[in-house]
Amino acid sequence: MKRARLAAATIMGWLMVMPVQPVPGATARKDPLAQIHAALQAGEADKALGLLQALPQPETAEAANLECRVRYMLEQWDAAVDLCEEAVRLETENSSYHLWLGRAFGEKADRANFLSAYSLAKRVRSEFETAVKLNPRNADALADLGDFYFEAPGAVGGGVDKAEQIAEQLEKVDPARGHELRARIAEGRKDVLEAEHQLKEAIATSTHPALQWVTLTSFYRKHQRWTEMDTAIQNAVKGAERDTNAAVAFYDGSSVLSKANRNLPLASKMLEDYLASPMKSEEAPAFVAYNRLANLKEKLGDAAAAQQDRAQALALAHEYKPSQEAKH
Repeated sequence: MKRARLAAATIMGWLMVMPVQPVPGATARKDPLAQIHAALQAGEADKALGLLQALPQPETAEAANLECRVRYMLEQWDAAVDLCEEAVRLETENSSYHLWLGRAFGEKADRANFLSAYSLAKRVRSEFETAVKLNPRNADALADLGDFYFEAPGAVGGGVDKAEQIAEQLEKVDPARGHELRARIAEGRKDVLEAEHQLKEAIATSTHPALQWVTLTSFYRKHQRWTEMDTAIQNAVKGAERDTNAAVAFYDGSSVLSKANRNLPLASKMLEDYLASPMKSEEAPAFVAYNRLANLKEKLGDAAAAQQDRAQALALAHEYKPSQEAKH
């Protein structure tokens, strides 16, 4: 699932010289959209949907975008597309809304037949390009557009030359992610040494390097460089322990270890550390983390703990099909 970075909270001013006493019930009257966003980041899909249904004026662009992102987390791609289209219709000049619509189209395209995928891929490109045009400093949109250009065939507007241009643009906004894109391009050209160099440059330039250590870990896994992979994942763990903003590295790192079928006790602990973190994110939904943790616990022979983790996943998102199917 593509990543969406957390927006910083804005605190409105102090207008009185004397301290203001708290107003009873003020928390309960907090902006409902902010509550929905908080539930989204915490991976509380059922809570977010309940709050959305209770909105007095549900037909707003922001509400449609938030529900799109909840449905996206739940892997309900058709519903996500419909809702993101509604958000774009209501607010056509919003870069983020076009980005999320492109992401939803992309996931739908991955599961479509050839003819439908071809048409949907062109919509993905169009939405990502519009997101970048509306905000050339939208790092998420640049990264997704660069990935699209790198992966997609020329028939739907892809091309490595276009990806290189985006990498240059991305480096000015988010240097670490620019290096990551250059690493993908280099690896696509079978230049493994340059790819590794670019990933190390991403670590060196990142403000949250634990995330880039995980990317390097994944690179080493792909090339079966196990000793270097073990060192990289340990650096990722240490970085995430020091930097709460990099807690997603626990989630991503656990996934890399699971794919390698290597050090599963550490993979399990990383998910537990992520779930205990106050900085969870929609890019790593808590209910998905619980479901993955349950799978790991089963492999490690702890069926009772696995059952508890799967119950936790369903309590946060009862519509999430992988948890439903695993329960039966």
